Amino acid sequence: MAVALAVATVLASQSQSKRPTSRTFQAAVTAYCISGETRSGTQTRPGIVAADPRVLPLGSVIRVRGLNRRFDRTYTVRDTGAAVKGRHIDIFIPDCKAAKQFGRQTARVQVVDIPKDGKS
Repeated sequence: MAVALAVATVLASQSQSKRPTSRTFQAAVTAYCISGETRSGTQTRPGIVAADPRVLPLGSVIRVRGLNRRFDRTYTVRDTGAAVKGRHIDIFIPDCKAAKQFGRQTARVQVVDIPKDGKS
């Protein structure tokens, strides 16, 4: 009985939150090029990423490392996406050919700031 309770407790704690337990975590990184209005109401532009709001709320500021110099920088989460789930970010790149060539990579994401209200 005690073993079952311990396993249930561990499973419950693992599923409670998708937010990283550390301010730095590994993430899958992709790119998108669709111009328009983001989920936060701003226009797409370089320096914006889409993220799962359960992991990184809109308005969060992150620093990405482990990509090439062009993409290792600070970004603001201003968008979400149906395919952006968990520890995955999608960088806006205005050139669709470059976004496609970017592919899928892995990088370190450091959380610089999360808005207190979870919005911004």
